[in-house]
Amino acid sequence: MKKRLTYLGCFFASILGYFLLQKPVFMLYNGACEKGTAFIDYLRVLFHGFTLDAATTGYLTAIPWLAILCSIWFRRFPLKKILIGYYVLISLATTLIFIGDMALYPFWGFKLDASIFLYLDSPKNAMASVSFGFILIRLLCILILSALVTWGLYKITPDCLPQVQKRITGSLITLLLGGVIFIVIRGGVTESTSNVGQAYFCNDEFLNHSAINPDFSLLSSISKTTDFSQQFNFFDEEKRASLFEGLYADTGENEVSLLTTNRPNVLIILMESFGGVFVESLGGIPGVSPNLERLSKEGVFFTNCYANSFRTDRGTVCTFSGYQSFPTVSVMKSPAKSRTLPSIAGKLREQGYATDFLYGGDINFTNMKSYLLGSGYQQLTADVDFSMEERKNPWGVNDDITFEYLYRQIKERDTDQPWHTAFLTLSSHEPFEVPYHRLKEKIPNAFAFTDDCLGKFIDKLKTLPQWKNLLIVCLPDHGYYYPEEGLVHDPRIHHIPMLWLGGAIKQPMVINKLMNQSDMAATLLAQLGISHKEFNFSRNVLGKNYKYPFAYYTYNNGFAFRDSTGTTLIDNNSGKTLIESPAPNERRTELGKAILQSSYDDLGAR
Repeated sequence: MKKRLTYLGCFFASILGYFLLQKPVFMLYNGACEKGTAFIDYLRVLFHGFTLDAATTGYLTAIPWLAILCSIWFRRFPLKKILIGYYVLISLATTLIFIGDMALYPFWGFKLDASIFLYLDSPKNAMASVSFGFILIRLLCILILSALVTWGLYKITPDCLPQVQKRITGSLITLLLGGVIFIVIRGGVTESTSNVGQAYFCNDEFLNHSAINPDFSLLSSISKTTDFSQQFNFFDEEKRASLFEGLYADTGENEVSLLTTNRPNVLIILMESFGGVFVESLGGIPGVSPNLERLSKEGVFFTNCYANSFRTDRGTVCTFSGYQSFPTVSVMKSPAKSRTLPSIAGKLREQGYATDFLYGGDINFTNMKSYLLGSGYQQLTADVDFSMEERKNPWGVNDDITFEYLYRQIKERDTDQPWHTAFLTLSSHEPFEVPYHRLKEKIPNAFAFTDDCLGKFIDKLKTLPQWKNLLIVCLPDHGYYYPEEGLVHDPRIHHIPMLWLGGAIKQPMVINKLMNQSDMAATLLAQLGISHKEFNFSRNVLGKNYKYPFAYYTYNNGFAFRDSTGTTLIDNNSGKTLIESPAPNERRTELGKAILQSSYDDLGAR
């Protein structure tokens, strides 16, 4: 068994070493010296990219591991002869991807992904920008490097494996090792699994891209690739455009000014799952959120807002990029798409704002890290930045600790540079384990805990000089199905509160306009006097052009459209209309389908 385990260890180390070596070569080829890249940056790239390199190595180790497992039950096993073909294949594939990624990066500006296949139908046009010599040199490099890698793997492989005396024991050891390899492939035992976003570590896009394993990037994007523009084609283009026209107007002056200044410091608190079902004044359960109710009388309270989607990864993009939600895809999980989106942080950075993001959980989950850095957040704080003692929630750090951390951060900010902070709460998430026991029922009690933390946080902020120039926007990432009665995606579940607070607010106000969570981006930017024309699915609901209030949201392969006439909710799987209230309305159905079709067309074009 020792010979077998030694071989697997050498194979894993060889492939991993090859991936690690690719990183500085990629950086040097793509002008790291000209960019002034320091030696420490090379080390950071290697460190932050290590987990994806290890995960990809784990995938490639699966076949040799299976061969070793089988060899235990043979008297003599010709390992070299069996694996030589596999060596040639993986050496050629990994080298082709490495050289291709390195050579294409100066033209594309992003890592190799499934978009490469869009150009294979027309290779002549794809090669038009480079010379024959350019291609020939790189083909020679691929062949030579592939041969060297194949030779190296061949040399570390035993010619023939002898019989194992204790086959059962040997099999169990190998199976246990397979479990370790699976954990490496998965990226650990935490909630988040291996994803491109975990390699992102700074605001320098070149360094982030250098840390990404190109093989992982390509395979990951292939698994998420589909022709979105061909999905949900309910209408021909002329009718779709006719129905969609004017629904998302992007111009028009504000009908009302909410702020005392057009350059306040901006804090956005994204409240985990905190739907209207927990807010009494919105028809929710009494007594759960007394602080939110109290504060709603001190700020601008939007009472008729609807979450676009049903998951945090989707709701985060809808909020910070003012983008549409999708019933079959999470844009955050596709960096190739999410990097094309506009963002509140990006727009504020253009105006000189410093930006940061706080979350008490795993910021690598669902590619959140890559989305946040790509959208303009300069600094990220997550669970790993807190002590193990503070990570008592199964998801990470409870809200009392993160709210206190945020308060201390704001208290210390006395610079003239404006800032924008976004904060995603955590405690009001299943399993709803919180250090708070005001309510008997576990789920409402968790939301009451977040409400309590919010109230104490705001009250302390009011005592600081920073309060005077501060705008706080509170809204949930999505709603929550509670109590469990009626349809899971009934409008009451997607109905959410949105509250603007702070010393920058002119006066308390209640706004009852029907709107979506995604409209917050355009509405906020318009109040700051900043253009929001890139946000093509976000509306300034306080603008003079907001003449047709409606809300649209999606759930797992379904959508809903709500306006002054009522609500239509459709299940795409069955094609059935699940809600048509108070009466059937063909216009609502058509507009909902037009938005769904238009949003997939937009995503497909990115």
